Amino acid sequence: MEPKVAVHKFSSCDGCQLAFLNLGDALLEAAELVDFVHFAEAGPLHPDASVDIAFVEGSIATPDDLERIVRVRKQSRFLVTIGACATAGGVQALRNLSNAREWIAAVYARPDYIQSLDHSTPIARHVKVDLELWGCPVNGRQVLGALRALLFGVVPTEERDKVCIECKRRQSVCVMVTRGFACMGPVTRTGCGAICPSFGRDCYACFGPAENPNTGALVRRFEGLGLMPEAVARRFLFIHSGAPAFHDTGLSLGAKSDG
Repeated sequence: MEPKVAVHKFSSCDGCQLAFLNLGDALLEAAELVDFVHFAEAGPLHPDASVDIAFVEGSIATPDDLERIVRVRKQSRFLVTIGACATAGGVQALRNLSNAREWIAAVYARPDYIQSLDHSTPIARHVKVDLELWGCPVNGRQVLGALRALLFGVVPTEERDKVCIECKRRQSVCVMVTRGFACMGPVTRTGCGAICPSFGRDCYACFGPAENPNTGALVRRFEGLGLMPEAVARRFLFIHSGAPAFHDTGLSLGAKSDG
């Protein structure tokens, strides 16, 4: 029998699920190797099916999320989180730095109808995760590589090099050195192909913290570029505010945390 695969969505924008759909013909080839029993974005609906591999997009941000992720874990042999929301709480984890109840009351006329947790947390905070694929969003190469590796019993390769290394490989000129941009490349893991620096823009840390990120040194460099502490904190507490390395650095610069 073909291995069964599910793709689950939690609190997210669906961008990481599109990494599957954007595979095009490669996705059709993968479908010959596995049976996608649940993938709402693509059509199949069977959220309670027991599967060999479950890909999970999105963070835990609602009471329903909390209940569902426990069920998904129980019915999955391997659980793989994909994207910034699932691995680090995502952009919505910015709520963790303020009083969520207050701004919900300020935005909605009937806040009692809003079923939302005070904090947005990564999947690994609640259940065992077998593999994390970082990125905002992840790309097709990542998910297809992880799928093939798991099918053949091989430990998937995890990229942990810094974006700066990728810039050197592509012979891209450093935008921090030549243009004075506050680039997050020195502390961000590669995986995007250094797209932003290749087009003369600074890295925004879409793929999360690299291995052994020297955040303190980068903070001092940003301050040397003229950024105020609040501006530096925002660079770390943007897409991956829930990642410990970035979270702790942001708080050390004066950012407030509600939990």
